[in-house]
Amino acid sequence: MTLTDPVGDMFSRIRNGQMRSLESINIPSSNFRKNILEILKIEGFIKDYFIEKKENNKITLRINLKYFEGNPVIKEIKRISKPGRRVYSRATSIPRVMNGLGLAILSTPKGVMTDTEARKNNLGGEIICRIF
Repeated sequence: MTLTDPVGDMFSRIRNGQMRSLESINIPSSNFRKNILEILKIEGFIKDYFIEKKENNKITLRINLKYFEGNPVIKEIKRISKPGRRVYSRATSIPRVMNGLGLAILSTPKGVMTDTEARKNNLGGEIICRIF
């Protein structure tokens, strides 16, 4: 089965896993997803992620979800730029998420980074998602 939007599928799996209070979830692996998960780990939205090799040489990512006092740390994770409608932004017009409490993840020419890093490096790019 081919996915039209693999990143959107990853966000849906994270949301569904948190609704069911799962400790961890599995998703198919890709370098772009690893970069997004690395940002989520550094910013403290997930505990950790691991690369697992399954049968038939399929590589999956196991994401350990994070909870605080029984509630998920990620309140909202929303895909902004979709395959049907790409959303780009200049460095000067990158939106702030919840007045700086949340973060936006951007795909820039220098790689995947948060909105604050992109503003600091004066880089614009495609707004992948926003997280709060």
